[in-house]
Amino acid sequence: MSRSPVFLARASYRQRRLRDAIRALPVLGGVLCLIPLLWPHAGAEAQRTSSAIIYLFVVWTLLIVLAAVLSRLVRPDPAPDATEDA
Repeated sequence: MSRSPVFLARASYRQRRLRDAIRALPVLGGVLCLIPLLWPHAGAEAQRTSSAIIYLFVVWTLLIVLAAVLSRLVRPDPAPDATEDA
């Protein structure tokens, strides 16, 4: 009785982790966009609104670049075999 290996192939494992990273990207973006709400709004340490807008623009740009890079690294799923449907 031959047993299949317990571990996945490295290529398919990396592709799955890349897909997981792409799925987590909107959550990361949401958290990063909420960070300016934690900045102090009054007193000597208050942040300017322009700083928050620049921060949000930079985060938005980085998310676009990260999504583009990750989408280039992910290979499409192989076409399913016709024999699996029967």
